[in-house]
Amino acid sequence: MPDPHPSPYASRTPVHVQELDGFGTVRVLPLEAAADAAVLHGWVREERAAFWGMNGLTRDQVAQVYAHMAALDTHHAHLVVEDGEPVALLQTYDPGADRVSECYDAEPGDIGVHLLLAPAGPRGPRPGWTAALTGALLAYVLLGLDRTRIVVDPDIVNEKAIARFLRQGFTAGPAVVLPEVDLPDVHLPEKKAQLAFLRREVAFPG
Repeated sequence: MPDPHPSPYASRTPVHVQELDGFGTVRVLPLEAAADAAVLHGWVREERAAFWGMNGLTRDQVAQVYAHMAALDTHHAHLVVEDGEPVALLQTYDPGADRVSECYDAEPGDIGVHLLLAPAGPRGPRPGWTAALTGALLAYVLLGLDRTRIVVDPDIVNEKAIARFLRQGFTAGPAVVLPEVDLPDVHLPEKKAQLAFLRREVAFPG
């Protein structure tokens, strides 16, 4: 019997699917700027997402940001869903095409990652969920995309994000100042960041 309330994401083709023991099935979907703007706006306008830098944007402005990103070959955004419910925003990018490349020595095979987790749903916080989800996304980025090292650049005062990456096996790099970007289509203020790195052989030995 067909589901009377199918997920609006069911018809979208994932780039990665993974079963998480004790939780559900995670699907990584290419972001659709217009369709996903309402969900993303609900996340980024919260105080907890202040480090994402989009607190003051309207839903239409959020859609414009991701429509611009979709036109780039070097930056990609994904909506992550668990059993049909959105749980995270994953962005990947070529560090050589990003301001972070001015702050560290990039290597062939590097890939940059930004990760925004959704607020806890009706079930509330679930022990082990964040680590399990992050592990699945690392598998997609390092194995699915065949990259050898991830670089992340959380705000230096975002202690929760930094601690989460270190627990996941990342090694802390230098604290740096990412320069301001002021272009017609995008403005990014100067940012003090803590770089951290994860090599594929560390995350997935053998």
